[in-house]
Amino acid sequence: MRLAPFVSAAALAAASIAVPAHAEMIGGNPGPQHNYVCPNADGKGALDCYFDAVLHLYTMCRHVKSIEIIEFGYEKSTEGFNGAKSEYCLVKQKINIIRPYQAALREATVSKQAVEGVRSLQEAFLGALDKLGWMQGESDEAYKKRVAAPYDDFTTRIDGIKKIVAVVQQKTAPASASAAKKSGRADKDKR
Repeated sequence: MRLAPFVSAAALAAASIAVPAHAEMIGGNPGPQHNYVCPNADGKGALDCYFDAVLHLYTMCRHVKSIEIIEFGYEKSTEGFNGAKSEYCLVKQKINIIRPYQAALREATVSKQAVEGVRSLQEAFLGALDKLGWMQGESDEAYKKRVAAPYDDFTTRIDGIKKIVAVVQQKTAPASASAAKKSGRADKDKR
C-alpha cells in the first residue's frame, strides 16, 4: 500500500510528458534520432536519404558477412546456421530500403531518366546484396575486391541521377520576379 502514492505520482508524471502527434520524417523514415536507414541524410530530401541508405545498408550486411567469415572461416561461413545472421541482414535491409526507394521514386519524377536511374540503382543494390556471400574457391583478396566493387558502381549511378535531377531543376526553375513583372505588364497592355 505504501507504493500506491509513488505509482500514482509516476503514472501522473508519465502521462504529463508530451508525445509528438507526428514524428519528423526523413526520406520516409522517422528521424533524425531514429534514422537508422539513412543516418547521414538528416534534413535532406528523399533522394539523398535513398542514396545514403543504399550505401549504408549494403555496408551493414557486408560487415555482418565479414563477421561470419572471421568467426567460421570462408568455407564454413554458410554451413548450417553459420550464415543465419547475414541471411537475416539481407532480408531486413531489403525491407528497410522499400520506403526510401518509394520516396526517391516520387522525388525523381521530375525526369523519366532520373526515375529509370533510381530503378537501376535499386536493381544494382539488390543484386550486390545477393552476391555478398563467398564463392567456392574464391581467394581472400578476390572476395574482398568483389564485395568492395559495388561502392564504385553505386557512386557512379548516384552521381548520374544527381546530375539529371540538377539539370532538370535548373531548366525548369520558376520564372524570376522580373520576368513575372514583364508578363504582368504584357497582360495589361493586351487589355
